[in-house]
Amino acid sequence: MTDPRPKQGKSVFIRTYGCQMNVYDSERMAGLLKPLGYGVADAPEGADLVILNTCHIREKAAEKVYSDLGRLKRLKADKENSGGEMKIAVAGCVAQAEGPEITARAPQVDLVVGPQAYHRLPELIARAARERGDVLDTDFAVEEKFDRLAVREADGPTAFLTVQEGCDKFCTFCVVPYTRGAEVSRNVDAIVAEARSLAAQGVKEVTLLGQNVNAWASNPPAGVSGDQWGLGDLCRHLAKIDGIERIRFTTSHPRDMDDGLIAALGEEEKLMPYLHLPVQAGSDKILKAMNRGHTAEHYVKLIARIRAARPDIALSGDFIVGFPGETSEDFEATLALVETVGYASAYSFKYSRRPGTPGAAMAKQVAEDEKEARLARLQSLLESQRQAFNQRQIGAELPVLFEKEGRHEGQLIGRSPYLQSVHVEAPQSRLGSVVKVKIKGVTPNALAGALMENEEAAA
Repeated sequence: MTDPRPKQGKSVFIRTYGCQMNVYDSERMAGLLKPLGYGVADAPEGADLVILNTCHIREKAAEKVYSDLGRLKRLKADKENSGGEMKIAVAGCVAQAEGPEITARAPQVDLVVGPQAYHRLPELIARAARERGDVLDTDFAVEEKFDRLAVREADGPTAFLTVQEGCDKFCTFCVVPYTRGAEVSRNVDAIVAEARSLAAQGVKEVTLLGQNVNAWASNPPAGVSGDQWGLGDLCRHLAKIDGIERIRFTTSHPRDMDDGLIAALGEEEKLMPYLHLPVQAGSDKILKAMNRGHTAEHYVKLIARIRAARPDIALSGDFIVGFPGETSEDFEATLALVETVGYASAYSFKYSRRPGTPGAAMAKQVAEDEKEARLARLQSLLESQRQAFNQRQIGAELPVLFEKEGRHEGQLIGRSPYLQSVHVEAPQSRLGSVVKVKIKGVTPNALAGALMENEEAAA
């Protein structure tokens, strides 16, 4: 087996679980550790530092972490037996929710770092080297962590850019308000500085991230007068940066979808016509039990307003089936909402209890076999809508941002404005460029296209 460690200096291996926010956080942790001499390893074997960046959203999330920690315990012992040292850190949402239990169950863990405190990693590593015992840092930090992080290095023509963290909505099924803290918005000048840095490195598309990204709000940038800005204002401002050709944002909440953002979707060409707007259920009774703060009618009318502003928009959503108290009639209401709205893509899950959330203690928990049956019906409907949306793209001429080489020689893979994967025969020189493509066909998970004649000539 080849040695995954860098040739010089120390090495860190980061395993990322869950959401795009965690992917972003892992990138920042790697950047934060680079000045300390840590190169990124491809595997945990032989690494000087292993970080598990955890997610508490998916079912059995904590169990997966403890399973990985068991394997790491053996690797740590092997390294110590050979005269070396391996530090193990647990970061992210499981760290925030279960910090004391982690140190009790897994004494091989050296550091437990909540998602609001990973900018303190260098300090914590130094402290761990100087003293024995557990090192916990999971309190929600008062200071703005965004401004304490290292400048990122771009990796390709697309990049995530966190603008907001935390959640104040307290949906009864969700642990995010407890593990990520209250909603915090990053200031405009810091966001613009990072976006300019990414653009200078060749990034063409930025995706603005937040647990409730459209709750973002901040004062205008330095030198600009006016009222507080919302996400629509921020998108318009970022669109002025040379080099940035595409802007996306995720994940949005229906309660924070304001007029300014809807208008920006309709007016700003660099904002891609794709919106992920979770609804979770189509029954008002279940939405109320979930503490979503909106009704099915409100959501459907909101979608109508968005489509009036941006008729070509592709919609994505999240759905939970089998929430406590959900009857067959409630589930049928969800299917009816899906039929009414029509989705280009969606994520759907069976409800699973999250310790400490109100939903976990609710009566009338739905039987597992009933959840599975309902999920199968919902996913079948959603998949038929996805395939129908993709089929409608045949013959369309779409701008595609090529991101990487395909598996076949001479093939490039990019993304359409609607976030679909597009496979095209094109010269490697087009990597990182937005190119007009005619869609010729559909595969189960992608579109197949060809360069337009004028694009072929330019090649």
